[in-house]
Amino acid sequence: MRRKDPKNKKIVFYDTINRHTELKIRLQYDSISQANFFRAVVTGYIKKDPDILNFVDKIKASKKNGAPASKKQIKEGRALIKKGTDTTSRLGLGEIEIEDIFDILEQANPDL
Repeated sequence: MRRKDPKNKKIVFYDTINRHTELKIRLQYDSISQANFFRAVVTGYIKKDPDILNFVDKIKASKKNGAPASKKQIKEGRALIKKGTDTTSRLGLGEIEIEDIFDILEQANPDL
């Protein structure tokens, strides 16, 4: 992935020195680069990977996330994801068609 490509966006957040150090140690132990790790997690989240979604549900239910989501809200969210997946499948929308839709939206709304 090229850094200077205007189609790429930089994702940045801050954390403590200790957590950063622990992350780097764990990533080195698992032989994963920081960039690959975060891209994989983001991809799993976007693609609705069940393992990532289970983890996200834990985050949503946690009190550390502000007001925790109820089990009902989490269940309703999962039902909406399933309905969306079923709809895209029923309409025959593959990854390429969905990307085309996003490209059209991006052209129509370049400020996004």
